[in-house]
Amino acid sequence: MREVDVIGVRVEMPSNQPIVLLREVAGERYLPIWIGAVEATAIAFAQQGVVPPRPLTHDLLKNILDETGNALSEVRITEMRDGVFYALLVFESGLEISARPSDSIALALRTQTRIVCSEEVLDEAGLAVPEEQEDEVERFREFLDHVTPEDFESGSEES
Repeated sequence: MREVDVIGVRVEMPSNQPIVLLREVAGERYLPIWIGAVEATAIAFAQQGVVPPRPLTHDLLKNILDETGNALSEVRITEMRDGVFYALLVFESGLEISARPSDSIALALRTQTRIVCSEEVLDEAGLAVPEEQEDEVERFREFLDHVTPEDFESGSEES
């Protein structure tokens, strides 16, 4: 397993599909994962330190973990099958629960839990970005500094 950082979320054009971009802590690979708009907003909120007036789903999960004392120790992105990524929430108690990577990342950001990714997933879906291409990555980071959660709203609300 390799530790990864969350670089941020953005909307991939022309499909308008949000992605979360992860980067190897000790390496040059990036891992883009296509996610839903709601999850993109949850991740962006966590990165920007936005605290909603009422807890959203990932905030609620964090509150439950805090109140029950069952701390999240690690998020693992374990595999990719047929273009779908899979993750595990690993708790200090030893309990492991299967989850979507997008939800896992949103929860990890709220709990300051480390995120790791299997070497196989990075080999299969990771993109190596040599240093000479870092300027493009820097432009992406600048974009992330200016994106707001509202950029991921689709205009229709779910009930």
